[in-house]
Amino acid sequence: MRIFTVLGILFYAIVIILAGIGLIVFALNLFQPQSISNLINLAQSSMNSRLLVGLSGLLLILVSFSFARLILGQLQREKTIAFDTASGEVTIALSAVEDLIRRLTGVIPEIKELKPDVIAGKNGISVDLRVILKKEANIPELTSRLQDITRSKIQEVLGIEEQINVKIHIAKIAATEDKKKKEPEKEEPTVPFSGYAKV
Repeated sequence: MRIFTVLGILFYAIVIILAGIGLIVFALNLFQPQSISNLINLAQSSMNSRLLVGLSGLLLILVSFSFARLILGQLQREKTIAFDTASGEVTIALSAVEDLIRRLTGVIPEIKELKPDVIAGKNGISVDLRVILKKEANIPELTSRLQDITRSKIQEVLGIEEQINVKIHIAKIAATEDKKKKEPEKEEPTVPFSGYAKV
């Protein structure tokens, strides 16, 4: 499958390079209109040449169509996790796995926000977590616990034994709020007529 992808990329690169060269030649006026006319006349001069041009066009269309299907199929497969059961094939959207991980915010109280990005590949499932913490915490202990919880939750819910790689990026540590708010200073009650002295 990888060979077909490489061949498709090479094919499109060659076609685009040839188109670019043709435009440059046209812009520099290196190809005379008479030469273009001769080339068209040569292509239409006999039945064999017309058949060759027509088959070349058909081949280009078929190759382009097959590579487009191949690339779109790979992109579609990368957006889901697929596995077989006794009853048939099961596919799970990666967005569903991301929602599952997002719910772990309530499990660890130090986490304020959790943004997961899940990628399924040949080497297993890769999870990138962007984390915002509510308060200062022991980051090595917290991240290790979060990695273990994420990995075990995915394995438990999906029931798969594939390798799960969890990367964590601490984006922000929110400032701790002062719970003890300063109380306004109590003013001493003023006594009426306190400023007058007795005569």
